[in-house]
Parts: sequence; C-alpha cells; structure tokens
Amino acid sequence: MVILNAHLIPVESQEIPCGFLRWEQGIIRELGPMEEYVPQPGEEQLDAGGKLLLPGLIDSHSHVGMWEDGLGLEGDDGNEECDPCTPHLRAIDAVNPYERGFETALRSGITTLVTGPGSANPIAGQMCALKTAGRCVDEMVVSHPLAIKMALGENPKMTYHEKDSGPITRMATAAVIREQLYKAKRYLSDLKRARENEDCDLPEYDIRCEALLPLLEHKIDAHIHAHRADDIMTAVRLAEEFDFSLVIVHGTEGYLIPDLLRESRITGVITGPVLSTRTKPELARAVYENSARLADAGILTTVCTDHPEVPVDMLAPSSLLAMEGDRRRALRAITIDAAKILHLEHRLGSLAPGKDADFTLWDGDPFAVGTRPEAVFLGGIHR
Repeated sequence: MVILNAHLIPVESQEIPCGFLRWEQGIIRELGPMEEYVPQPGEEQLDAGGKLLLPGLIDSHSHVGMWEDGLGLEGDDGNEECDPCTPHLRAIDAVNPYERGFETALRSGITTLVTGPGSANPIAGQMCALKTAGRCVDEMVVSHPLAIKMALGENPKMTYHEKDSGPITRMATAAVIREQLYKAKRYLSDLKRARENEDCDLPEYDIRCEALLPLLEHKIDAHIHAHRADDIMTAVRLAEEFDFSLVIVHGTEGYLIPDLLRESRITGVITGPVLSTRTKPELARAVYENSARLADAGILTTVCTDHPEVPVDMLAPSSLLAMEGDRRRALRAITIDAAKILHLEHRLGSLAPGKDADFTLWDGDPFAVGTRPEAVFLGGIHR
C-alpha cells in the first residue's frame, strides 16, 4: 500500500512537503517526494491531501494495563508490596490488553509504549515494550524483558515504613539492590565455572538471580526511578559498581547535575510526568525546563506520561512543554530519541525503509491538547 501527497516528517531526515510512503508486510519499503513516485500494478493508494505524516509516538515509561482506569484493587497489578526485591516478576503476566489505556494511547498517536511494575520496591521486576493494539500481550510485545525496573528515594521508603518493615531509609533501599546484585553476580560466576569445568556442579536454580543475568550480561538496561539529584547519583554509583547500563526514570533534579550525568554511563533520561503538581517532597525542585536542559547538555532525553499519573494522551503536549516549545526537539524526544533510549531505533522512531510501518496522519497540530490523528497505522494496518 502507498500513501500519496503527504507532508512527511521522517524525523531523522529532511521533511518532504509533498511525498509518498510505501509499505508491505508491516515494513516501510520506500518514501520520497512525489516526483519520484512510480505506481505499481494493483497497488492500493491513499491520498493524504497534504496532511502531516509522522512516525508513531513512543511513551517510554507508563503503567498502562497494569493499573486499569476506573478500577480499584481489581485492576491494580503494578506493585507486589509484600517483598521489596522482586526482579523475577514479569510485566507481561499482568498486562490487560483490553484495558482502555491502550485504546487511548493509540487514538492519540502512540503506537509503542513501555509498561511495567511501579516504584514501591527497590527491585520491582521486568518492564516490557508493547504495541498499543492487540488481543493478547504476546502479539503486542516489541521487547521483553526490555529492562529491570528499580526504584530509589521516597516510594520504597513510604511503602515499607507503612508496613513496619524495611527498607525505610535511602541507605537500606540501596542495600537491598546491592545485596541482590551481589547474589546475581556470584550466581553468574558459578554458572560460568560450571559450564567451563565439567567437574563443577551448576548452582541451585535461583529465579531472582536468573532474572538479573541479562542486566549483568549487558543485554538489557536497568530503568531506575530517581527524582532527587542524590538518588540519581546513587543509581549511577550502583551501575558503576556492578557494571550495568542505566536509564534514569523521572530525573526531576537532573538539571542540577547535567555535567555529572554526561560523564556517567547512563543510556539516557526518561523525564516526566511534566503535567503534574509537586505532590511529594522529591518534586519540590521540579521545573518544566528540566528535559530541555538535559538535552542541551548532550544527554539523550525523552518524555513520558507515567500513566496513570498523567493521562497517556497528554504525551505530545507534555513533550512540547518540556522542550520549551521547540517542536522539532519535542517530536524527536517522543520518537527517535525515545527509541534510542529503549534500544529500539532499528525498528521504531522514524520513517525510514526497513522500519516498522507505524505512522500517523494528522489534519491538525499534533502537539495541541485534544488533537487526535486522523488515522493511525500500526504494522501497516489502519487502526
């Protein structure tokens, strides 16, 4: 199929004021200006009439399908609060693909989102990246496990203080993470020794350690919830100590330490939610321009909604606000820069041959509150 006479914004290459985009079997095959278009026999055509054609948007951190809109305990599957260390929990076992958040995301132009457990636990479990339409989570998966979710700061403290249990300090929260990573590191060493020496027995199976092996083997990142600058640097310290790659989630005070972050081993920062009030002490220094300041410092930066903290359909307006009205940077933040942070840029984030045929057609301003795309294509299928 081919879309004709569209104003293409590929993101990674120059805009095409009047162009075409061709795809087949869910993959983009060709795009360019209309003068380069060569019709193919029997090809289905859609005339865009000059409307904007953008890549599908990406929300890099949410809890869509984990906390279901309009439900209480029945729809709450985001935090396993009986144990502060649960790396073996898998988001795909909790996501409800029929939860209305997916439809809301899709209708607002979001074709991929990351979802998973919340931030009650120092180590919470495995995040996943999903397409925003499907009958079961297995057919929606883009990447799983995408990352191990961890959390520092007030969330674990408050959760376990209320239970008269630990951790209830920042020291103890970091210690829980450190203890489990040491166990996983030793478990990995024992596995390698047993595989290299037939006289050595395999270690007894440990599901928590097994879940952390992809992190220690540099196959996935840790996504660490951290707002305050000191918590962000604790995350960096842990990453350096255990030699793993790190994405900071929220990074509210990141603008206070951009030079330190630029020199660290972080993959990037997922900022947000932007459209929220300072509802807890960690947000006291929150500023709208945090995302732009981090990007100015050369740090790969995206913007998230953290749905249901902020409704998922507020992603584009949030990004424009965070990037101080710069539309080019705002679009990059929730397309190709998001894809790079998630290590999915080979499939998502821009209009280019070989990438997933996920794109949106707009008759209005994509960043305006309440504006919806006229059409959303997911894997080349009009949704």
